[in-house]
Amino acid sequence: MIHSTAGGKLKEYGYYDIAKVEYLDTNEKAFALSTIENMKEGDVVAIAFSDFEEREAKVLRIDKHVHEQNFPIPIKRLKKIIRKI
Repeated sequence: MIHSTAGGKLKEYGYYDIAKVEYLDTNEKAFALSTIENMKEGDVVAIAFSDFEEREAKVLRIDKHVHEQNFPIPIKRLKKIIRKI
């Protein structure tokens, strides 16, 4: 329990669009955070894998407006989709 006198503050959770993707080079499946509005299943996208590396992936599924607490993986651990190819 967080007491207001201790200066504690509850985290505000957000809603995100999350895509299930399959990397084209390894056929490995993963989840990625999407900020692209008009993305659909079957699109090929670029995912930022590190600061200097991008990987191409095919979108298998898109889950719209997912609450951060209802997703089993922490949002900060997900890779981000940069653009459609």
